[in-house]
Amino acid sequence: MPNAEWADFTFDGIGTRWEISSPRPLDGSVRSRLLDVVEKYDGEWSRFRPDSTVSAMARQPGRYELSPEAAALGRLYRSLYEVTDGAMTPLIGGSLEQLGYDATYSLIPAGSPVPAPRWEDALEWDGTVLTTTAPFVLDIGAAGKGQLVDLLAAELRTGGVDSFVIDASGDLLHCGTDPLRVALEHPFDPAKAIGTVSLAGGALCASAANRRAWGDGLHHVLDGTTGHPVSTAVATWTMAESTMVADALATALFFATGAELERTFDFSWLVVFSDGSAAFSSGFEGTLFT
Repeated sequence: MPNAEWADFTFDGIGTRWEISSPRPLDGSVRSRLLDVVEKYDGEWSRFRPDSTVSAMARQPGRYELSPEAAALGRLYRSLYEVTDGAMTPLIGGSLEQLGYDATYSLIPAGSPVPAPRWEDALEWDGTVLTTTAPFVLDIGAAGKGQLVDLLAAELRTGGVDSFVIDASGDLLHCGTDPLRVALEHPFDPAKAIGTVSLAGGALCASAANRRAWGDGLHHVLDGTTGHPVSTAVATWTMAESTMVADALATALFFATGAELERTFDFSWLVVFSDGSAAFSSGFEGTLFT
């Protein structure tokens, strides 16, 4: 982690724990603006808050105008929807709720898995405007946390902070001159590491099927075309300049190969499969233990 002498600002937001480390303590005005960014993002995109815009979409189809970051988020999701033939989709919220990952965290399935609605049938996403033709539950969890990291980084830079580490419960963004050595958590034993990576500017994100798992083989990474949890990969790591992109690609690797995704995105990656084998890109800046 960062230098032990750095100051930490910790808080809870969008259902997870955050830590921002910087050489000097953040002043009160910067902290306040950061929390405002988190609250505004959650107020639009959370499917767990009844007062959010996403919850309004689930109740009533129509035309919804969102904040400027919606445009980049929509372009990214549409690209990955096409690359994965519909397996990765922001329309997966209803499928997650069907299996028990709902607003109350019941973790009790309501029935058999159901596929997500097809994007073409339910949603038109044009820049910052989302037009829905039927009620559905939007879930941007595969990229939203990463995008919020990038938004907080922009706020820090605006406030004159140019050296920092943002840790969004394991999704990291590093800005500064001193590299950060990060352990890669073993997907079957969180007390162990399978390797390390040196993060020197940019983002490192991870996704693991065992992180939010419940019931009999249920977890949060669902195939949008079937509604079933995927079973091939168990953990992924990605490195990219943008945390939003790294976050999304960490999930996309459950549905598409790294080589396929590299045709569209500039990133490096590591995947651990359910049989214990691993694959990684030629540019992955890490060391795996034998």
